[in-house]
Amino acid sequence: MAGGRCGPQLTALLAAWIAAVAATAGPEEAALPPEQSRVQPMTASNWTLVMEGEWMLKFYAPWCPSCQQTDSEWEAFAKNGEILQISVGKVDVIQEPGLSGRFFVTTLPAFFHAKDGIFRRYRGPGIFEDLQNYILEKKWQSVEPLTGWKSPASLTMSGMAGLFSISGKIWHLHNYFTVTLGIPAWCSYVFFVIATLVFGLFMGLVLVVISECFYVPLPRHLSERSEQNRRSEEAHRAEQLQDAEEEKDDSNEEENKDSLVDDEEEKEDLGDEDEAEEEEEEDNLAAGVDEERSEANDQGPPGEDGVTREEVEPEEAEEGISEQPCPADTEHFHHGHSGSPHSSLLSLGQRTPITARFT
Repeated sequence: MAGGRCGPQLTALLAAWIAAVAATAGPEEAALPPEQSRVQPMTASNWTLVMEGEWMLKFYAPWCPSCQQTDSEWEAFAKNGEILQISVGKVDVIQEPGLSGRFFVTTLPAFFHAKDGIFRRYRGPGIFEDLQNYILEKKWQSVEPLTGWKSPASLTMSGMAGLFSISGKIWHLHNYFTVTLGIPAWCSYVFFVIATLVFGLFMGLVLVVISECFYVPLPRHLSERSEQNRRSEEAHRAEQLQDAEEEKDDSNEEENKDSLVDDEEEKEDLGDEDEAEEEEEEDNLAAGVDEERSEANDQGPPGEDGVTREEVEPEEAEEGISEQPCPADTEHFHHGHSGSPHSSLLSLGQRTPITARFT
């Protein structure tokens, strides 16, 4: 009986002792804090912290398998951040689409190194050893920095961040329509199309109102005066064009007149030259006739020979004298300017018979 009674009592005492031990051990285990992550989440509100000091950033997405494979390596690298004197951060592109647009992230995971506001893209495997060597050996100095419009702090990338933020909000709204409310996807697309058209019309109306506020229309009399000035300017231009055409025509007429005068002077010069040549020919013919006469008087005896000589010489004289032109025909040659002097003299000689008398 006594042994049967002691058994349950011993069991109860053992249970009480275990409970007491558990009660004393529980608060001690609860007092131990869980291990905290050394990776600092970055958002649109605190991303400017990377502008000071040295940082390494990782862009990831929860659904990305490659990002999940590098999580442990990234955590180990963050634990040694104090030794390496570097801060480690991460960016969830689903929650922070603006930052992904600011850094223009197109592939996941993406790593960036920042040193005093100068950013460089790290394209290594993302394992702990390579990340550690990248910092210790300062391999980032051989990488071309993102400068100019490519820099995340530039105005261009700020605008890109705004566009990515808007697209992220639209995507979240689309998920709310299709997942939470159960609306078909095509209804969500129609809604966004109509919203885009309405927003465009509204922005156009706002621009028109702003332009009307800053644009001051001219008074009526000023507008009429400006119209009159415009018409007068057009008329003045037309008159100038007309005057220019008239001056051009006058200059052409003067050039034509000058050319005609020059032609006439050339013709007169040619006529004077022809007259001089005709006079010389006439003088030569007269001298030849005089010589023949003097030879006939000196050499020819009276008698038959004299008669014969007289008969022959008058014929020669007639032929010589007949070649001399009359004044009327000479004037006709000067005015006509046609034919040669020899042909005109021959024709004159045929029309005017002249006989010679010898003593």
